[in-house]
Amino acid sequence: MFWIKIVQIVIAILLMAAILMQNRGAGLSGVFGGGGGIYRTKRGIEKTLFYSTIVLAVLFFLLAILGIFLQK
Repeated sequence: MFWIKIVQIVIAILLMAAILMQNRGAGLSGVFGGGGGIYRTKRGIEKTLFYSTIVLAVLFFLLAILGIFLQK
């Protein structure tokens, strides 16, 4: 049980970093309509980061469920 919590903390930190690295630098301009709505496809590292974020989120969720069932 102890190791599951440690792994969950590590995955949570990696998930936060992956989400923060996906920022496109729009700032507040997107709120007021100045976002420049150009559709771009994800390529290279951006695509890898996107898929790794999904994998980390699923792993975090599964570890949370596993932690519930392994409680004393």
